[in-house]
This record gives sequence, C-alpha cells and structure tokens, in this order.
Amino acid sequence: MEGEAAAVPIVSASTSDETNNPNAGMSQEGCTDRIREGLKHPTVRFLREQMEKAGCPVWMRLLLAINCRDQGSAGGYASKRGITICCNHMTFQDEINQVLIHELIHACDDCRAKNMDWKNCAHHACSEIRANHLSGDCHYKRELLRGFMKIRGHEQECVQRRALKSVQKNPHCSDAAARDAIGAVWDICYNDTFPFERAP
Repeated sequence: MEGEAAAVPIVSASTSDETNNPNAGMSQEGCTDRIREGLKHPTVRFLREQMEKAGCPVWMRLLLAINCRDQGSAGGYASKRGITICCNHMTFQDEINQVLIHELIHACDDCRAKNMDWKNCAHHACSEIRANHLSGDCHYKRELLRGFMKIRGHEQECVQRRALKSVQKNPHCSDAAARDAIGAVWDICYNDTFPFERAP
C-alpha cells in the first residue's frame, strides 16, 4: 500500500530516532511479508488474543505498511485507524516484531480504556510508559546497541527517555506538559502490567 506518514496521524514512535540504521529500509512488499511473519511472534499473538477477548480484534487491514517522511519514526498507532509500520526505516524482522508489540500495547490501552484521549498528555504518557516498559524496547541489549552503556537503573531511565520523546511529539503537549505528565503518571503506569501478569 503506497502512502505517506502524513496520511495517518502517528501517535507514538516505537523505535524513535535511536534506531541503529535510520537510512536503511525495505520494500513495502517485503515489509508486508515481514509483518505477516511478525503476527506469529508469541507476544504479538498473546496481545492480539487479549484484544479479541476484550472485543477489539486486530485484523491484517489494521496493520499498514507505509513509507514515512519522519526520519524519527519506526511506526505508530492511531485510534480507530490501526498500526503503521515505517517500511523505509525497517531492516530486520526483529525491528518489525518490536514495533508490532509496542504499538499493540497502545491499541490494547485504547481498547481497555474506552475513553482514551490521545490529546490528553497524561493519557498519552501513561500508554508510552507502558509500551516502552512492557514491549522490551528498553532491554539492556537494545540500549547497548543504541550506545547507552549504563548498567544499573538503565531500564527505568530508558522508559522515561523514550516515553518523553514520544509525548513531546504530540502537538497537544508542550515540552513542560510532557515532562509533567510523565512524572504525574509514572508510578501507576510503570507498575500497570496489563495484560501481562508481570513485565515480560
């Protein structure tokens, strides 16, 4: 499917501008095949099953393979529109799997909350904290590959850093509002591991 990122409002950046190879990419056809492969990943399957149980099935047509203008985005989620994967920023299957997991957590939040307001900085901040914490985006190996070498306390620092970057991209949230929102909801949202029993 040909398209630009502007066609779908991107709510969150999964890999943000910390990606290892932002100039590499794959064709949309290859990307679509990799997305289909990503749907077999155990965590992706689990999240889809949980959403179906909650009455929010994730169909293939809600997963869009597009080329994105924003060099800092690997993908995104838009309420009632679905998940986008920025094919021109993808190189490996693992990257697509990570984007799917991260964005499915946003979709899960949207499904669960029913009154989710992505213009509300606190709502957006909470979902970003959860997505970065529960998706494995901040696993120490990924952090080392990004050049962040801190060993102790790296995970929470990474979650805060990446969540803040995403909320700062929200046109309804100033820098100060984004920082305040992250601080205000941190404890509740970081410790909310739904639909997992504990953080994977």
